[in-house]
Amino acid sequence: MNSIEVKNLQVSYGLIKAVKGISFSFRAGEITSLIGSNGAGKTTTLKALCGLLPHSGDIILNGSAHVNISNLNAPERLKMKIALCPEGRGVFPNLTVTENLMLGAYLEKSKSKISGLIDQQFEMFSRLAERRNQVAGTLSGGEQQMLAIARALMSEPEMLLLDEPSLGLAPIIIEQIFQKFVELKNKGLGLLVIEQNASLALEVSEKAYVLETGSITLSGKGSDLLHDPRVIEAYLC
Repeated sequence: MNSIEVKNLQVSYGLIKAVKGISFSFRAGEITSLIGSNGAGKTTTLKALCGLLPHSGDIILNGSAHVNISNLNAPERLKMKIALCPEGRGVFPNLTVTENLMLGAYLEKSKSKISGLIDQQFEMFSRLAERRNQVAGTLSGGEQQMLAIARALMSEPEMLLLDEPSLGLAPIIIEQIFQKFVELKNKGLGLLVIEQNASLALEVSEKAYVLETGSITLSGKGSDLLHDPRVIEAYLC
Protein backbone atom coordinates (compact mmCIF):
# COMPACT_ATOMS: atom_id res chain seq x y z
CA MET A 1 0.00 0.00 0.00
CA ASN A 2 1.52 3.30 -1.11
CA SER A 3 -1.26 5.59 0.01
CA ILE A 4 -4.83 5.88 1.23
CA GLU A 5 -7.18 8.12 -0.69
CA VAL A 6 -10.37 9.29 0.99
CA LYS A 7 -13.12 10.56 -1.28
CA ASN A 8 -16.26 12.38 -0.11
CA LEU A 9 -16.24 10.87 3.39
CA GLN A 10 -19.46 11.61 5.26
CA VAL A 11 -20.40 10.61 8.80
CA SER A 12 -23.61 11.51 10.60
CA TYR A 13 -24.86 11.13 14.16
CA GLY A 14 -28.58 11.00 13.57
CA LEU A 15 -29.51 14.23 11.81
CA ILE A 16 -26.17 15.88 12.64
CA LYS A 17 -23.53 15.73 9.91
CA ALA A 18 -20.23 15.44 11.75
CA VAL A 19 -18.08 14.96 8.64
CA LYS A 20 -19.39 16.68 5.53
CA GLY A 21 -17.93 15.03 2.48
CA ILE A 22 -14.19 15.50 2.95
CA SER A 23 -11.52 14.26 0.56
CA PHE A 24 -7.83 13.85 1.40
CA SER A 25 -4.96 11.40 1.13
CA PHE A 26 -1.92 10.23 3.07
CA ARG A 27 1.10 8.22 2.05
CA ALA A 28 3.49 5.56 3.30
CA GLY A 29 6.78 6.99 4.53
CA GLU A 30 5.17 10.30 5.49
CA ILE A 31 3.54 11.94 8.48
CA THR A 32 0.25 13.64 7.67
CA SER A 33 -1.52 15.71 10.31
CA LEU A 34 -5.16 16.60 10.70
CA ILE A 35 -5.58 19.63 12.95
CA GLY A 36 -8.63 21.47 14.19
CA SER A 37 -10.49 22.50 17.31
CA ASN A 38 -12.63 20.27 19.52
CA GLY A 39 -15.76 19.14 17.73
CA ALA A 40 -14.29 19.63 14.26
CA GLY A 41 -14.79 15.95 13.37
CA LYS A 42 -11.20 14.72 13.67
CA THR A 43 -11.81 11.67 15.87
CA THR A 44 -14.95 10.82 13.89
CA THR A 45 -12.85 10.81 10.72
CA LEU A 46 -10.30 8.38 12.19
CA LYS A 47 -12.98 6.04 13.50
CA ALA A 48 -14.65 6.00 10.10
CA LEU A 49 -11.35 5.17 8.39
CA CYS A 50 -10.89 2.21 10.76
CA GLY A 51 -14.42 0.93 10.24
CA LEU A 52 -15.62 1.82 13.75
CA LEU A 53 -18.35 4.17 12.51
CA PRO A 54 -20.78 3.83 9.60
CA HIS A 55 -19.99 6.24 6.79
CA SER A 56 -20.47 6.97 3.12
CA GLY A 57 -17.80 7.81 0.57
CA ASP A 58 -14.82 5.83 -0.65
CA ILE A 59 -11.62 4.79 1.13
CA ILE A 60 -9.18 3.49 -1.45
CA LEU A 61 -5.89 1.73 -0.80
CA ASN A 62 -3.49 2.54 -3.61
CA GLY A 63 -0.70 0.08 -4.20
CA SER A 64 -0.15 -2.62 -6.77
CA ALA A 65 -3.97 -2.62 -7.02
CA HIS A 66 -6.66 -0.14 -6.08
CA VAL A 67 -8.78 -1.62 -3.30
CA ASN A 68 -11.91 0.10 -2.00
CA ILE A 69 -12.32 -0.88 1.67
CA SER A 70 -15.44 1.19 2.35
CA ASN A 71 -17.58 -1.89 2.95
CA LEU A 72 -15.11 -3.75 5.15
CA ASN A 73 -15.60 -3.98 8.91
CA ALA A 74 -12.98 -3.00 11.49
CA PRO A 75 -11.19 -6.39 11.80
CA GLU A 76 -11.05 -6.69 8.01
CA ARG A 77 -9.48 -3.22 7.76
CA LEU A 78 -6.93 -4.21 10.38
CA LYS A 79 -6.02 -7.17 8.16
CA MET A 80 -5.49 -4.61 5.40
CA LYS A 81 -2.72 -3.13 7.61
CA ILE A 82 -4.56 -0.08 9.00
CA ALA A 83 -4.24 0.33 12.78
CA LEU A 84 -5.59 2.88 15.25
CA CYS A 85 -3.99 4.23 18.42
CA PRO A 86 -7.07 5.68 20.13
CA GLU A 87 -7.52 8.87 22.07
CA GLY A 88 -7.13 8.29 25.81
CA ARG A 89 -4.69 5.38 25.23
CA GLY A 90 -7.21 2.67 26.14
CA VAL A 91 -4.69 0.35 27.75
CA PHE A 92 -5.98 -2.58 29.80
CA PRO A 93 -5.03 -1.41 33.30
CA ASN A 94 -5.14 -4.79 35.04
CA LEU A 95 -2.98 -6.55 32.45
CA THR A 96 0.80 -6.35 32.26
CA VAL A 97 2.67 -4.44 29.58
CA THR A 98 3.49 -7.70 27.82
CA GLU A 99 -0.12 -8.90 27.95
CA ASN A 100 -1.33 -5.58 26.49
CA LEU A 101 1.11 -6.02 23.62
CA MET A 102 -0.05 -9.58 23.00
CA LEU A 103 -3.62 -8.33 22.57
CA GLY A 104 -2.40 -6.04 19.80
CA ALA A 105 -1.35 -9.12 17.82
CA TYR A 106 -4.60 -11.03 18.16
CA LEU A 107 -4.73 -11.66 14.39
CA GLU A 108 -1.33 -13.40 14.52
CA LYS A 109 -1.41 -17.12 15.35
CA SER A 110 2.33 -17.85 15.55
CA LYS A 111 3.65 -17.60 19.12
CA SER A 112 7.22 -17.18 17.90
CA LYS A 113 6.14 -14.35 15.59
CA ILE A 114 4.30 -12.62 18.45
CA SER A 115 7.37 -13.00 20.67
CA GLY A 116 9.49 -11.40 17.96
CA LEU A 117 7.04 -8.51 17.57
CA ILE A 118 7.11 -7.89 21.33
CA ASP A 119 10.91 -7.80 21.22
CA GLN A 120 10.69 -5.19 18.45
CA GLN A 121 8.47 -2.97 20.59
CA PHE A 122 10.78 -3.30 23.59
CA GLU A 123 13.69 -2.33 21.37
CA MET A 124 11.87 0.80 20.22
CA PHE A 125 10.44 1.67 23.63
CA SER A 126 13.09 0.77 26.19
CA ARG A 127 10.95 2.18 29.01
CA LEU A 128 8.38 -0.51 28.30
CA ALA A 129 11.04 -3.22 28.32
CA GLU A 130 11.99 -2.18 31.84
CA ARG A 131 8.32 -2.52 32.88
CA ARG A 132 7.34 -5.58 30.87
CA ASN A 133 5.80 -7.38 33.87
CA GLN A 134 4.22 -4.27 35.43
CA VAL A 135 0.45 -3.82 35.18
CA ALA A 136 -0.43 -1.06 32.75
CA GLY A 137 -2.57 0.86 35.23
CA THR A 138 0.52 1.70 37.30
CA LEU A 139 2.43 3.25 34.37
CA SER A 140 2.84 6.99 33.96
CA GLY A 141 0.78 8.78 31.31
CA GLY A 142 3.73 8.89 28.93
CA GLU A 143 4.46 5.20 29.41
CA GLN A 144 0.80 4.34 28.79
CA GLN A 145 0.90 6.34 25.54
CA MET A 146 4.04 4.47 24.48
CA LEU A 147 2.26 1.21 25.28
CA ALA A 148 -0.79 2.21 23.23
CA ILE A 149 1.43 3.01 20.24
CA ALA A 150 3.43 -0.21 20.65
CA ARG A 151 0.22 -2.24 20.92
CA ALA A 152 -1.02 -0.75 17.63
CA LEU A 153 2.32 -1.61 16.00
CA MET A 154 1.91 -5.26 17.02
CA SER A 155 -0.45 -5.74 14.06
CA GLU A 156 2.39 -4.70 11.71
CA PRO A 157 0.41 -1.89 10.09
CA GLU A 158 1.45 -0.03 6.98
CA MET A 159 -0.75 2.90 8.00
CA LEU A 160 -0.98 4.01 11.64
CA LEU A 161 -3.72 6.41 12.75
CA LEU A 162 -3.02 8.30 15.99
CA ASP A 163 -5.69 10.20 17.89
CA GLU A 164 -4.33 12.99 20.14
CA PRO A 165 -1.09 11.21 21.13
CA SER A 166 0.22 14.19 23.13
CA LEU A 167 -2.90 14.74 25.22
CA GLY A 168 -2.09 15.31 28.89
CA LEU A 169 1.63 14.62 28.57
CA ALA A 170 4.64 16.66 29.69
CA PRO A 171 6.50 18.52 26.91
CA ILE A 172 9.64 16.39 27.19
CA ILE A 173 7.60 13.18 26.83
CA ILE A 174 5.73 14.63 23.85
CA GLU A 175 9.04 15.36 22.11
CA GLN A 176 10.22 11.80 22.73
CA ILE A 177 7.02 10.31 21.32
CA PHE A 178 7.07 12.51 18.22
CA GLN A 179 10.67 11.48 17.63
CA LYS A 180 9.42 7.89 17.53
CA PHE A 181 6.91 8.94 14.88
CA VAL A 182 9.76 10.25 12.74
CA GLU A 183 11.61 6.95 13.21
CA LEU A 184 8.52 5.00 12.13
CA LYS A 185 8.08 7.25 9.09
CA ASN A 186 11.70 6.64 8.13
CA LYS A 187 11.01 2.89 8.26
CA GLY A 188 8.29 3.37 5.63
CA LEU A 189 5.19 3.58 7.79
CA GLY A 190 2.48 6.07 6.93
CA LEU A 191 1.17 8.05 9.90
CA LEU A 192 -2.03 10.10 10.08
CA VAL A 193 -1.90 12.14 13.28
CA ILE A 194 -4.75 14.04 14.89
CA GLU A 195 -3.23 16.57 17.19
CA GLN A 196 -4.27 19.67 19.12
CA ASN A 197 -0.61 20.62 19.56
CA ALA A 198 -0.75 22.09 16.07
CA SER A 199 2.75 23.58 15.98
CA LEU A 200 4.44 20.27 16.82
CA ALA A 201 2.25 18.32 14.40
CA LEU A 202 2.95 20.73 11.54
CA GLU A 203 6.69 20.72 12.25
CA VAL A 204 6.99 16.97 11.62
CA SER A 205 4.33 16.60 8.90
CA GLU A 206 4.99 16.44 5.19
CA LYS A 207 1.34 17.24 4.57
CA ALA A 208 -1.45 18.68 6.72
CA TYR A 209 -5.15 19.41 6.62
CA VAL A 210 -7.23 21.79 8.71
CA LEU A 211 -10.66 20.45 9.64
CA GLU A 212 -13.37 22.87 10.78
CA THR A 213 -16.93 21.78 11.62
CA GLY A 214 -16.69 18.68 9.47
CA SER A 215 -15.08 20.29 6.41
CA ILE A 216 -11.48 20.67 5.25
CA THR A 217 -10.76 24.38 4.99
CA LEU A 218 -6.99 24.39 4.38
CA SER A 219 -4.39 21.93 3.16
CA GLY A 220 -0.75 22.00 2.17
CA LYS A 221 2.76 21.19 3.31
CA GLY A 222 3.12 21.13 7.07
CA SER A 223 5.87 23.75 6.89
CA ASP A 224 3.67 26.07 4.82
CA LEU A 225 0.68 25.81 7.15
CA LEU A 226 2.97 26.42 10.10
CA HIS A 227 3.53 29.93 8.74
CA ASP A 228 0.02 30.52 7.37
CA PRO A 229 -1.52 33.56 9.13
CA ARG A 230 -4.92 31.86 9.30
CA VAL A 231 -3.46 28.81 11.05
CA ILE A 232 -1.34 30.96 13.35
CA GLU A 233 -4.33 33.02 14.42
CA ALA A 234 -6.63 30.06 14.97
CA TYR A 235 -4.32 27.39 16.40
CA LEU A 236 -0.85 28.70 17.23
CA CYS A 237 -1.48 31.86 19.26
